[in-house]
Amino acid sequence: MKIAWRHRWNVTPAEARQLQAEARHRVIVRDDSPVLTFPRRVVALDVGYDRPTNLCFASLVEWDVPAGRPLRTDTHVQPSTFPYVPGLLSFREIPALLPLLRRLRRRPDLIIGDGQGIAHPRRIGLSSHIGVMLDQPSLGWAKSRLIGTHDPLPPERGAAVALLDGDEQIGWVLRSRTACRPTYISPGHRVSLERALELARGLLGPYRLCDPARLAHQLTRELLQRVRAEGPAAYVR
Repeated sequence: MKIAWRHRWNVTPAEARQLQAEARHRVIVRDDSPVLTFPRRVVALDVGYDRPTNLCFASLVEWDVPAGRPLRTDTHVQPSTFPYVPGLLSFREIPALLPLLRRLRRRPDLIIGDGQGIAHPRRIGLSSHIGVMLDQPSLGWAKSRLIGTHDPLPPERGAAVALLDGDEQIGWVLRSRTACRPTYISPGHRVSLERALELARGLLGPYRLCDPARLAHQLTRELLQRVRAEGPAAYVR
């Protein structure tokens, strides 16, 4: 895939926040892609970090939605070059995802990021950042809440309540499995609030995460375990 919006990654936290301010104005929170009505190919992304080795472990899963199966998987390992700073996760994780995204031969209908979309203090979480960079519809599907408040969530699978930052709705709290901890859904780029929830519900499977995101997370964990067992020399180039 080609990168539509480029910027430097070797930046300070202050410069990163300035780049987020620029990217925020590029985010589109509305549906402008007809394929989102019935997405057929989605890409799920996941990144893990290992503190002892200072390595980022990135995974990508291309998923055939009608068939309910993976089309292709890919992984990558590289050193982290940005410190952990709350709200600036993109600058640690996206550099590890870029080699995987560049190897994609076809544009998917939707990208699912393991992180926030606009449910972010500056409305530019990892999924929004990636969507803007690629000019691609993207969805934030996070396992934890970064900001926002919400009403009590019913225990049934598929139940959802609005995630609010003050009076502004920034996403949804979704019960993806009965009596299980919720997940946090938000538009990334070129997706409306209403469509974000519709897409997430449509992708629900038997587990807390949708199948593409769950597989990407599994690949990341397995890769991390292999590198810990075998050493990083064979994986980092």
